[in-house]
Amino acid sequence: MQRVIVASLALLSIIVALVRLEAATEGLSIQASRVGTTPVTVFRRAGAGATPLIVLAHGFAGSQQFMQPFAVTLAQNGYTAVTFDFPGHGRNPDPLPGGLSNAEERTRALEEALDSVVTWGRGLPGVDGSVALLGHSMASAVVVRYAREHPDIAATVAVSLFFSGEGTDLPRNLLIIDGALEPALLRKAALDLVKPTQGPSAAGGITYGSFSSGSARRAVFAPDVEHIGVLYSPASMREALAWMNETFQREGNGAIDSRGPWLALLFAGLLGAAYALAGLLPRLCPVHEAPRLRGREFLALALGPALATPLILWKIPTNFLPILLSDYLFVHFALYGVLTWIGLAWLGVLPRMPPWRTPGSRPLLAWVLSCLVVVAYAVFALGIPVDRYVTNLVPIEERQPYIGIMLLATLAYFSADEWLTRGLAAPRLATIATRCSFLLGLGLAIALNLPRLFFLVIIVPVILVLFIAYGLLSRWTTRQTGHPLAAALANALAFAWAITVVFPLVVRSLEPTSRP
Repeated sequence: MQRVIVASLALLSIIVALVRLEAATEGLSIQASRVGTTPVTVFRRAGAGATPLIVLAHGFAGSQQFMQPFAVTLAQNGYTAVTFDFPGHGRNPDPLPGGLSNAEERTRALEEALDSVVTWGRGLPGVDGSVALLGHSMASAVVVRYAREHPDIAATVAVSLFFSGEGTDLPRNLLIIDGALEPALLRKAALDLVKPTQGPSAAGGITYGSFSSGSARRAVFAPDVEHIGVLYSPASMREALAWMNETFQREGNGAIDSRGPWLALLFAGLLGAAYALAGLLPRLCPVHEAPRLRGREFLALALGPALATPLILWKIPTNFLPILLSDYLFVHFALYGVLTWIGLAWLGVLPRMPPWRTPGSRPLLAWVLSCLVVVAYAVFALGIPVDRYVTNLVPIEERQPYIGIMLLATLAYFSADEWLTRGLAAPRLATIATRCSFLLGLGLAIALNLPRLFFLVIIVPVILVLFIAYGLLSRWTTRQTGHPLAAALANALAFAWAITVVFPLVVRSLEPTSRP
């Protein structure tokens, strides 16, 4: 009865969330196209007449889907909004030149991509010739530089701005939006940039200069959000819309995309459905007394690989995959998993035989089908909504072979971790302890090699969210089937898929090979 109630509430949550998410684009024309090899999407309200063009650019390891909330908000208020995938990102097959080692080459490629989309957008039917830009994170600096070099850009909105420059050398009508929970240095830099050339220090929420002369400057801090949440904050949408309306002397209907709560409801419903559906899985192994681990044994297995992995990899070159940072994550997951398996072998608690040969177990076919069902739910039931409403998860042809390569590493880690925390009689909260240890190890790796691994800082919160979501799925699956194999496969493929698809595709020949 409990699972029936949960299934009913989950289905209701999914339906309500999908209806509200789709309603946000009601009345809009949304057309996908390409500028050369660059995927673009045009958002425009039917019957809007002649409108300014707003080009929206995503950040590092992002895609054009990330910019949907701003695009929908602006389009609903009478603007033509265009999103696109930078080289190496999303579904753009062109690699990103320069990687992290050649900032000049990388910046030139990003600005050229932006310029091609701006030029193409100016020629769209219904565009009145005026243009503004909006960029997030990595792209915030790109749009600021581009607009500074092109004075015909009427306004620029920089979200989570990474940029160093003098306040007198900025583009026309600059709005900076940071999340209030982002680093204090970022917020201070924003205030320094909008500070008047004479007078006291700048304050957030105050507009300096004038729109008519192009000297308007403003820094605002969206409350209660960080680097990713700022893209979904209604406060961010209102500020960006008001800035465009002031620049172009227009009035919209005030519609604001507020998909954040509905996304939370959708994924809560999908997790609830996973809990209910897990009850339909067959028990694959008979109930048996799991080998027990003493507290200090578990602690050694949880912390040992977390500390050893980054130290071993500190000076080892890892530039061998054409997907930025995935090569380091490959060796980190792989080595972490191998060290954990070595520890399990040392304690004598390895699985002794294939589980389908255990007396009383289900046939091999039942194992295969159960694993396929769990993997499919983890990758597709959760992945398809992410691709539609959050960020790209569709692997283009150039990336597909590397999913299998990355799977070797993630399977080494998740198979060991699932056996350690669920296949054995581990202490309470064992999974939380091992996942926190993994994040600790990743944080240590970043600290030891900050210039190269800095951008991993951005995805640590994402990994935490994935650990929570897939950790729940693993718990329910293992409890029902009696063995952690299906959960390990689901986690491994989901993480391998995400890492391979999200991180930028690069021209690896431009990366240095003599150091990590």
